[in-house]
Amino acid sequence: MERRQFLKRTAALSAWSLVSSSCIKPMTGKRPSIVFLLTDDQRWDTLGVMGNDIIHTPNLDKLANEGTLFQQAFVTTSICCASRASIFSGQYARRHGIHDFKSRFSDQAWQQTYPGLLKRMGYYTGFIGKFGVGNEMPKDEFDFWQGIPGQPVYEQTDNQGNPKHLTEIMGEQTIEFLSSCPADQPFCLSVSFKAPHVQDRDPRQFISDPRFKDLYKEDTIPWPETAKDKYFEQLPTFLQEPSEARRRWEIRFSTPEKYQESVKGYYRLITGVDEVLGKIRASLKDNGMDHNTVIIFSSDNGFFLSEHGLAGKWFGYEESIRVPLVIHDPRLGKDLQGQRRNEMVLNIDIAPTILDYAGIEKPREMQGESLVPLVKGYKVPWREEFFYEHLFQHPAIPPSEGIVTLYWKYLRYIDQDPVHEQLFDLRTDPLEIDNLAPRTEPETLQNWRKRCELWIENIK
Repeated sequence: MERRQFLKRTAALSAWSLVSSSCIKPMTGKRPSIVFLLTDDQRWDTLGVMGNDIIHTPNLDKLANEGTLFQQAFVTTSICCASRASIFSGQYARRHGIHDFKSRFSDQAWQQTYPGLLKRMGYYTGFIGKFGVGNEMPKDEFDFWQGIPGQPVYEQTDNQGNPKHLTEIMGEQTIEFLSSCPADQPFCLSVSFKAPHVQDRDPRQFISDPRFKDLYKEDTIPWPETAKDKYFEQLPTFLQEPSEARRRWEIRFSTPEKYQESVKGYYRLITGVDEVLGKIRASLKDNGMDHNTVIIFSSDNGFFLSEHGLAGKWFGYEESIRVPLVIHDPRLGKDLQGQRRNEMVLNIDIAPTILDYAGIEKPREMQGESLVPLVKGYKVPWREEFFYEHLFQHPAIPPSEGIVTLYWKYLRYIDQDPVHEQLFDLRTDPLEIDNLAPRTEPETLQNWRKRCELWIENIK
């Protein structure tokens, strides 16, 4: 794509964004309240409504069947610190500059995030759970704060010293918020679960609520096709050893017993979140809030469940970057319930979407697009590609970047000498196992390189 074409397409999307933010307003005079639920490391195919016939997610499935399910949702960086910063800011990582666990938003940058803007525009704001961006918690930037620094542990105790799972505690805090927020003020509550993230450095890894210990006991989780040794052996050597993704694979998936135990634990954690969603919706109804509260559900990145012989995330493969996304707007007519949209939507679209629902024009710095027109059933110009970047520095996680289109994926590992390139034809190779780059004409690869540089130039 030439620079002129790139800018023309970007301008078209921006023009629609201006139209949508000025013309598409809440359906009633009262601004809607918003509940945004974010899981950690949940991939797109771990919902019943997405075709998984083993996992138990009745409340999420119902939310999708009464709302809009985005079947092609992705993150622009697959690691929690950068992805969460992108979700707050609506920006690519190269623009917000947060690539590690220590960096935080500047005071000025925070004021341009969706929570900062909503608070200034009269919303009652709350945050519950894992914050995930920097070591300093912005407690004073919210009206209600139950945020947690770093990686919390699942096994907690309540005020009476009784054992209680973190997911259940977060659910109780959510109900507390909904029962106590002002009646004359719209609210935006962000609930950031730890689930289904592993408990790092604990040999049990996926520690679910003991109440779910027998769930999936009689099920057998099928192995993914690309978990076969031959597909791991096809990876470039620097992804094989030393590799953090392979080290974690050894812990979680290296035997059939470990695989079943890990995936079932992962599923149980998701079912725990699903149960909390059911309680949230019941509380909204009990408090008379259900008719004017938009619910958004997504995850900060995907997760390898032994695909390509890997664990974790980080890389640009489908399992790592594709996430669930559901938006439920109770004010819409029944003809718009149960939509399944196939547009390529991103984590950077969440902030502009929340602002659009609140009737707030997005700042110029935001690079995502509001999804409200899609939820309302409109056919609008939309992106056909996005830029993926992972610049986190770790000795056993090579940084990478690339372009994901509707039909192609170009990835490059930028610290290798020479740079290692991958090119996948997603139409004929959806499992991403046949790297065409070594067999591709030099001119074609050069074109992908130029497109990468053009993306980098335009997203900074």
